Amino acid sequence: MSEQEPVEGAAPRGPLRVFLVDDHAMFRAGVRAELGTRVEVVGEASSVAEAVTRIAATGPDVVLLDVHMPDGGGRAVLEAMRRTHPQVKFLALSVSDAAEDVIGLIRAGARGYVTKTISPEELTDAIRRVADGDAVFSPRLAGFVLDAFASRPDAPVADPELDQLTNREREVLRLLARGYAYKEIAKELFISIKTVETHVSNVLRKLQMSNRYELSRWAADRRLV
Repeated sequence: MSEQEPVEGAAPRGPLRVFLVDDHAMFRAGVRAELGTRVEVVGEASSVAEAVTRIAATGPDVVLLDVHMPDGGGRAVLEAMRRTHPQVKFLALSVSDAAEDVIGLIRAGARGYVTKTISPEELTDAIRRVADGDAVFSPRLAGFVLDAFASRPDAPVADPELDQLTNREREVLRLLARGYAYKEIAKELFISIKTVETHVSNVLRKLQMSNRYELSRWAADRRLV
């Protein structure tokens, strides 16, 4: 028998065990449905505390992790889990493709970062590759990581003005700068149009700007778009 042939009677490898962390129940349900039977979803959580407890209890192969959540987000989950459960791999799955988010999660220990526009087939492949130890990124995001670690490996990703904004305000700003209408932003982030308007008003006030065009230029200068 050659080395490539399966051993008679050996059990085939079961589906990869995946855990979902995202504060939007509708999005988690959508990911579950899209993954179907390609993997086994063993659990889900909507907060950092819930994620830490349930990941420890279920022991998944790969955790799909949102970047921004109200109580700390993906980075907080990574920092809580990486020392006690180093065997668990983390793949960030986020609407954000901002350089500071990508670099921050990778520095915290994620094995990859893909955006929520990814297809079910591509997401399944990314999960498998991360489980096998590969690093996986959506195409334009890999450059952020290479630039950060090649030119400024020890530099923190910080911006005093940007740090004034909450995670949700950053997401709204990013989409606004890309030309999204308030209705489109609300749909993308699963929030109401009124909430979008409130976030935009807060961003304008904090950054001392008067309109979305100034915000767009500011965001472009910081590679947020």
